[in-house]
Amino acid sequence: MISITVLALVFGVVFLAELPDKTALAGLVLGTRYRASYVFAGVAAAFLLHVVLAVAAGSLLTLLPQQIVHGITGLLFLGGAAVLLLKKDDGDEEIRRPENQSFWKVSTAGFMLILIAEFGDLTQIMTANLAARYDDPLSVGLGAVLALWAVAGLGIVGGKALMKRVPLKLITKVAALLMLVLGAWSLYEVVAA
Repeated sequence: MISITVLALVFGVVFLAELPDKTALAGLVLGTRYRASYVFAGVAAAFLLHVVLAVAAGSLLTLLPQQIVHGITGLLFLGGAAVLLLKKDDGDEEIRRPENQSFWKVSTAGFMLILIAEFGDLTQIMTANLAARYDDPLSVGLGAVLALWAVAGLGIVGGKALMKRVPLKLITKVAALLMLVLGAWSLYEVVAA
């Protein structure tokens, strides 16, 4: 039996925690370059896997050493920023069409990005804690996955809308700058701890 109260509470907490996180940024970047439905399919599958792992593991995920998580996340962000900044500009500001980018290629890219970047993330640990606290894995899992999908969808749709008004070069440079800042901050947390 699903508890609407637990589901709504988990949705609200996870949605607010994830909204300013890297997921919206990742969705925005992918949403500017690829077909939104393809990106969302991969991202949604990765979040579903994360929530299943968090709920299954319960509070065990809170035992992960934060320094290692921050270090890996920092390096991933710096690597992502480098890829964005060093990418050759082919002058193509069009969104890549499905004939150039298959469903499997795009959705797998979205899946892998979220799978790696979000592992051990605050919302995954929060989901594990909420699952342990409420002892209602179905309600907690459903609330968490719906919240994560909502944030990803907003990022992807926001990327499409932004693309219509702002040149892709500028979006890419801003995204790279944000990734550099997030990477530096994550590595700072490793050193400062």
